Amino acid sequence: MPERFRVEIAPSQDVTAIAYPAAVQSRAGVTLILGHGAGAGQASSFMVTFATDLAARGIDTVTFNFLYTEQRRRVPDPNGRLEACFRAVIGAVRNRMSAGEKLTIGGKSMGGRIASQVAAAGLGDLAGLVFLGYPLHPPGRPDRLRAAHLGQVKAPMLFVQGSRDAFGTPDELQPIIKELDPSADLYVVEGGDHSFRVPRTLGVRQQDVYDAIQDRIETWLRTAAAG
Repeated sequence: MPERFRVEIAPSQDVTAIAYPAAVQSRAGVTLILGHGAGAGQASSFMVTFATDLAARGIDTVTFNFLYTEQRRRVPDPNGRLEACFRAVIGAVRNRMSAGEKLTIGGKSMGGRIASQVAAAGLGDLAGLVFLGYPLHPPGRPDRLRAAHLGQVKAPMLFVQGSRDAFGTPDELQPIIKELDPSADLYVVEGGDHSFRVPRTLGVRQQDVYDAIQDRIETWLRTAAAG
């Protein structure tokens, strides 16, 4: 069962985190911390679905609310506060991990971007990052790229990107990913939007789309943990 715990961000300020324990029979020995997107917290169906299903695949998964979400504010905090919150959660999760377990971080949209910024600033022992719809640029503004810091990340990265993502298509990501060291992987969700939703005209069940994504993430994380 998922376990809720509190993480102190600053004096008199804390947020809720939820740990989704990995299925014992297939435990990978890797923990993934996922930050939520700008418009919905960790209780969104997307976050709950991915955390639950990854845990069922053997990945210990942790979600959390950024402080503005915890305080029921709509507008995200400035980058510095978002990063400080993510770092505090990382510290709390590391204190809960067993010896020998590997740590990975990432998130949906904004949560993934903040994870990348935290990693770029230096985070020590990090096995990898997973981005669920990386927000490369604001919709309609391909001139405002959010990628300059990615070259400073010294851990493997997996980008899961819908082919119709208004925040950055796989074609837009490709030239950036090719320049990264260590090399990064890109998983394209054909027909997927920013949340990997696909049109009914494709004749594909949405759950099958999610299952394929989660299978890829599991395989990638197990490889990253073994590296």
